[in-house]
Amino acid sequence: MKSEALAVQVERRIFLVRGQKVMLDADLAELYRVPTKSLNLAVKRNAARFPGDFMFRLTDDEVAGLRFHFETSKRSRGGRRYLPYAFTEQGVAMLSSVLRSSRAVQVNIAIMRTFVRLRELLLSNADLARKLAALENKYDVQFKVVFDAIRELMLPPATPKRQIGFHPDK
Repeated sequence: MKSEALAVQVERRIFLVRGQKVMLDADLAELYRVPTKSLNLAVKRNAARFPGDFMFRLTDDEVAGLRFHFETSKRSRGGRRYLPYAFTEQGVAMLSSVLRSSRAVQVNIAIMRTFVRLRELLLSNADLARKLAALENKYDVQFKVVFDAIRELMLPPATPKRQIGFHPDK
């Protein structure tokens, strides 16, 4: 499989859960071409390598929220029996030491490159947002006079006050 096609597949499988970019066990198993059960068993055999900040189990609410992103069936309809595991970037990197096939190496490289690219995109967007906020502040102050003048022009003209008394029509 070409590395570009693999990178696209990886990008589609990264989700934001609990404020972290994660990949689900089933998606990783599919990329590594191993059954999800085998991947989870390998992780359980090496549990010391996967602390809570590397991997965590999703809650029912999180799974329900993600169900809209990908097609899964409900557990009551014959879907997964157990809640999926979510692997952070560090957890995915640790998987490379657990799964040692050549396919696992290729996939792991693609995943790490994708995470790095996403991080760079987020940093460039944050930089762009800071620059935009600075421009807005700068130009809001400069154009305040113009906006005030436009608002005054938009007001209806003041009607002249009638003088008290008799005034013949002209």
